[in-house]
Amino acid sequence: MSAFAPAGLSQLLEQHVFMRYWSARLASVMAGQMLMVAVGWQMYDLTASAWDLGLVGLFQFVPALVLTLPAGHVADRVRRTRIVAACVAASMLVALLLAAAAWQLWASRELLLFISVVLGAVRAFQMPAQQALMPLLVPMPMLPRATAFSSAGLQASIIAGPALGGAIFVIGATAVYATCTALFAVALGLMLRLRVVHVSVEHEPVSLDTVLAGVRFIWQRKMLLGAASLDLFAVLLGGAVALLPIFARDILNVGPLGLGLLRSAPAAGALTMSVLLTHWTLERHIGRRLLTAVAAFGVATLVFGLSTDFWLSMAALAATGAADMVSVVIRQTLVQLETPDAMRGRVSAVNSIFIGASNQLGEFESGAAAAWLGARGAVLLGGAGTILVALAWFRLFPSLAQRDRMVN
Repeated sequence: MSAFAPAGLSQLLEQHVFMRYWSARLASVMAGQMLMVAVGWQMYDLTASAWDLGLVGLFQFVPALVLTLPAGHVADRVRRTRIVAACVAASMLVALLLAAAAWQLWASRELLLFISVVLGAVRAFQMPAQQALMPLLVPMPMLPRATAFSSAGLQASIIAGPALGGAIFVIGATAVYATCTALFAVALGLMLRLRVVHVSVEHEPVSLDTVLAGVRFIWQRKMLLGAASLDLFAVLLGGAVALLPIFARDILNVGPLGLGLLRSAPAAGALTMSVLLTHWTLERHIGRRLLTAVAAFGVATLVFGLSTDFWLSMAALAATGAADMVSVVIRQTLVQLETPDAMRGRVSAVNSIFIGASNQLGEFESGAAAAWLGARGAVLLGGAGTILVALAWFRLFPSLAQRDRMVN
């Protein structure tokens, strides 16, 4: 790492369009995190089933898998700010529906699974547009710094969201969903005020070939393929978020407030690391640091799976977040720097599939494994698998492992 110029952060704060987008994203992410804490706890309250907790993740993943590539094509043809604003508006309506269902006592397993499908479809369009929008908000030399700063704010929201959601859930699910609705409304207002210069490009006719252009772009560049697929396989195996209601209720005995704190712990570690990366940029041995961070994620997951102490579990989850943040900053910066703007929507869509699969499909994998092996067994298996993935990627993608700098 090299010293980060003190003037760098102040220059970033002077990028008013970026800061407005950053604020909107913070409010939206906080609302989304609160929403998923409430949905997870409510589902486990209704069914007491690890399988159903896994289905929440699966039902978000399937529409994302089906829609993300077309969504990436849309992100390269339609103003990306409008796409993000429409997705935030849809999330606000979902939160409002859940608030009404909780208030009128007609929430059910089927409703929560339907909501999961809707949220998956929304995320399919939102993620590629957001990722492709970032390079238009700051000068390109500031992109790594902006990515780290954006991640810091993102993780702060992920910390505050679950903790606040867990605390409010003590009052009732209705209060959580109502708060989410208000936060989504704030995010929508900020997004509607966002003014970004839209660069018109000559569009190719819509075809299967143009929709799949992002897949082809990444496939032909093995370094990008290794970076993008790493998240899929590592977090697919190592993610334990879907099982946190079981750990909070049956293993650690800490209730909904403890669940909120457990869900916040990875973000606390990620926030700490992102602040460090905002002040000291990663410049050398990029590939090796990326793969080492993924292995560290696996080790911390093993510690969490073995722990019977709440605070040790919190520390282990924080360590997973710190390791993952190193991975996120390196991967996202590499993808954006290596991709021309006319392709960013479609390439970001492919990257979103990997990210979405690692999160939503990983939640299903965790739930299914827990149904067979128990929650502890599922987490331990996942942690070991993540370490093996990191070791395998050293051999499978030597161009990634040997990458020295962000910009060669």
